[in-house]
Amino acid sequence: MREQKKLSIFEKYLTLWVLLCMGGGIFLGKMIPGVALKLDSLSIYQVSIPIAICLFFMMYPIMVKIDFTEVIKVTKTPKPVALTLFINWAIKPFTMYFIASFFLGHLFKGLLPGTEIIKTGQEVELWRSYISGAILLGIAPCTAMVLMWSYLAKGNDGLTLIMVAINSLTMLVLYAPLGSFLLGVNAMPIPWQTILFSVTIYVALPLVAGYFSRKWVIKHKGLEWFNTKFLHWLTPVSMVALLATLVLLFSFKGEIIMENPLTILWIAIPLLIQTVFIFSLGYFVLARLMKLSYHDAAPSAMIGASNHFEVAIATATMLFGLSSGAALATVVGVLIEVPVMLMLVSICKKTCYLFGECNLALPQCRYENVPTEAPEA
Repeated sequence: MREQKKLSIFEKYLTLWVLLCMGGGIFLGKMIPGVALKLDSLSIYQVSIPIAICLFFMMYPIMVKIDFTEVIKVTKTPKPVALTLFINWAIKPFTMYFIASFFLGHLFKGLLPGTEIIKTGQEVELWRSYISGAILLGIAPCTAMVLMWSYLAKGNDGLTLIMVAINSLTMLVLYAPLGSFLLGVNAMPIPWQTILFSVTIYVALPLVAGYFSRKWVIKHKGLEWFNTKFLHWLTPVSMVALLATLVLLFSFKGEIIMENPLTILWIAIPLLIQTVFIFSLGYFVLARLMKLSYHDAAPSAMIGASNHFEVAIATATMLFGLSSGAALATVVGVLIEVPVMLMLVSICKKTCYLFGECNLALPQCRYENVPTEAPEA
């Protein structure tokens, strides 16, 4: 029987590293704001170039492990993709609106006093602005980081990749109409360039690089060398890039976070409830009703629970302004997403037995879809 690999120091203590990097980023942004502002200014269509570079190195080691013969097989089982689309577009935007409205517009309304002048020149109550930011998070399903969550949960790599592609295309069509409807405005200018550029940088570029470099390495070095040497060298790269991304993200928004600690808490509560609710609905209820395997259920639920916070932040900035309450709410989404998604990854791995299989040491549970040794006779 194949022995299960031990967790690396990055995987074993990932939550601790994440918290340290978030704290380090906030400290850097507060103590040396000039550096953070300079890095943040390096952007194209409001997509940060430094973060894009970090995300490339976070995604490439995952993409290069994908066996595209498995991707083709996934297209023959459409149920997980249908589940993801249903959660992301028929449930999640509306539950986000109702949960955010209940907490920020009623329960915490007295704790969120004040008004602000948004980009259009209108004066709005801050709690309404925070709800708007939550809505922008709710209508932006994750199209990049979910590859990391699926990888850590040992989910189906081919399925995750297909869902990322489908959600990216669907977001181009549904993002503006849903946002316009839920925000209650006449029209919502969709950041086409931001979405297209971010999807290209975060997903397409590492995917193409991974596909061709995988073919080249296997052709010239062989499959065994690819699995035992090349992948071994790449293993820490995704984790280091993830941690570097967090330092950058929180250095950009460190001052805002430090100046609004209680406001961030009130915003974080409904976002946390929404994330856990959507995950639980997809993973524990709908995936089991549809009789999905664990490797399909885990990424299907997590892509619904997580958000494309880069697009949400860019949209909030374009619509309401960088210093708006809506922009702050999208930043809170970043603040809670990583530790919460790591918690959900852990829950997935501990409850895989609910789906009738629990051998997470199997090669297909990760990205090494082709065994490195011949089967016993």
